[in-house]
Amino acid sequence: MRKFLYLSAILLVVACNSSKKATTPSSNQLFVEDLLDMNALTLKSTFPNEVISEDVGLFEEGTEERAYTVISPNTPDELHITWKDKDRTQIEDIRMDSNGKWKSKSTIKIGSTYDELTEMNQKPISFYGFGWDYSGATLWNDGKLEKSNVHVFLAPEKEPKNKFYGDKIVTATPEEIKELDLKVKAILFKP
Repeated sequence: MRKFLYLSAILLVVACNSSKKATTPSSNQLFVEDLLDMNALTLKSTFPNEVISEDVGLFEEGTEERAYTVISPNTPDELHITWKDKDRTQIEDIRMDSNGKWKSKSTIKIGSTYDELTEMNQKPISFYGFGWDYSGATLWNDGKLEKSNVHVFLAPEKEPKNKFYGDKIVTATPEEIKELDLKVKAILFKP
């Protein structure tokens, strides 16, 4: 009987430890996509050691007021979460713009090149002009990434010509795109 109780106690401890591992993300493997189904309370309880700030601001070119949360503000690990509702129960989107500890389950990362994106998409991509709220927003053009929840924003490494600015899809030759030296500057995740 004593052996049975001892064995039961060991199994209980193992079960408790394995359930903790399943609910708490590993600190060296944090995927943004794992946050998409969380609410503000879940975020705080899942990441009790993170600095988390909350506020309300204007989005969609200043036309919509939304609640937002910032995890690890002013650090390389900073994430911006915009909420669909004031109670912060449903995520609208999550934005990252640095190569901190957060990663994407896709192979896209901050700094991925235009050519790498085209290869991942398995079809040519398009992008919007620069110098406005959706600067460098990428269109997947029915490629492999079209149905993904990942949206990227490109930025040129070199100063672009005036024709590459504004709220329009850029028309450029392969040589002009190469000259721009486009890289991913931000990634937006949507549920």
